[in-house]
Order: sequence, then structure tokens, then C-alpha cells
Amino acid sequence: MTTQPEALRLADEIQRRFPKSGKEAADELRRLHESHQELLAALKALVKADAPDFIKSSIWQQAFVAINKAEKTTP
Repeated sequence: MTTQPEALRLADEIQRRFPKSGKEAADELRRLHESHQELLAALKALVKADAPDFIKSSIWQQAFVAINKAEKTTP
């Protein structure tokens, strides 16, 4: 059993079903997935960084929510 991200699974499926016309869409899904991973890593690093308490109360909570949402997987 693999734990392939849904975006990459969909990209593979699109490219398999539509070898010519689906390549552009599949490539874009892969690019967006890579960008998403980079942004998520940067956000996690930012959250780990020290920040004044007044910032942690609102912005940090938003960051934690975004990280949790981004890391949820579809069944």
C-alpha cells in the first residue's frame, strides 16, 4: 500500500486516461503539489520560530489551523 498524495495520484490518473491532452493538467497538479509542500515546510518552520506573545495569539493559531488542514489526507 502506498501513501501517495492525492494530487499526485490524480495527476497520474489524468495522464493515464488522457495521454496527450491530460499532460498539461497533470504537470500543473504536480507543480502545485510541489509548491504546496514547500509552502507547508516554510510555514512549519515559521511556527517553530520564536515570536512575541501578541503575534502567537492570532497569527500562530491561523498557521496551526492551516498546517492541520493541509496535512489531512482524503480517505
